[in-house]
Amino acid sequence: MANKTEIQALNAGEKTAREQGIYIVDVTYKKSDEGYSLCYYIDKEGGIGIDECEAFSKSVEQVLDKLDFIESNYTLEVSSPGADRQLTKEREFLYYIGREVDVKLYKAEKGRKEFSGMLKDFKNGTAFIETDGETVEIAAKQAVYIRLKFEF
Repeated sequence: MANKTEIQALNAGEKTAREQGIYIVDVTYKKSDEGYSLCYYIDKEGGIGIDECEAFSKSVEQVLDKLDFIESNYTLEVSSPGADRQLTKEREFLYYIGREVDVKLYKAEKGRKEFSGMLKDFKNGTAFIETDGETVEIAAKQAVYIRLKFEF
């Protein structure tokens, strides 16, 4: 569940992302020992590189400074989602429909706790994953993880 700052940051960055041909997969705003960090996770068809992260960072920083809705000092970070990133929020699931995912469940379903398949849809907290010719419904809360499958 996104907090108020994450929602505002997502809204603030949407226009910049569209202009640059990228998609904001997620935004996190967290407190750590070093202070607060605001992190945008961005992606595009074919993947994201350091140049796109840098360009987005510079542009969105200007927008955030202008809007000035974050009261605490924070570090701005921009990153690709990463190969082992777990899908957690609805917008992530919706963006990656049509991609292969790896799934690990807390409790075995049909005799297995781990499998791979094609993410077909996501509605009301449930992922619809096609595997072995059938579509399995997995509540995101029942999964240890659902993440993009990467072949190395």
